[in-house]
Amino acid sequence: MRLTAPHRPGLTLVELCLVLTIIGLVTSIAVRQLGLYLDRAAARAAVVEAAAIVARARDEAVAQRASMSVRFDTVADVLELRKAGSLVSRAALGHAHGVSLAVNRESLAYDLRGLGYGAANLTLVVRRGRAADSLVVSRLGRLRW
Repeated sequence: MRLTAPHRPGLTLVELCLVLTIIGLVTSIAVRQLGLYLDRAAARAAVVEAAAIVARARDEAVAQRASMSVRFDTVADVLELRKAGSLVSRAALGHAHGVSLAVNRESLAYDLRGLGYGAANLTLVVRRGRAADSLVVSRLGRLRW
């Protein structure tokens, strides 16, 4: 007569809990890194879009032989491209990328030769979460990001 149950292969409850704990720890580390990666990607995308708008302003100033300006609204996180005071285009970077803007000047203007006038350099800082990226525009219109 047999007093013990037949041996069945399988995992104990302790082993299952240990595996689930390890999976949870690895997942939490991966999610945190993914969040930082997404913040960096959004900040970079916003800087690239802002650089395109500034480059467009300079190119159109030369092509149309007219003064163009880019206005930075840090409250609404918006960039506005203007020709002789009238709005040409508007980019809501805060809404599109979930970023906030900080800038050392309110606007940037180009004359009909494509040369900037006003203060020396403009620095735009874009932030989202723990990530930040910047765009520097020189008076000559050179972009660095």
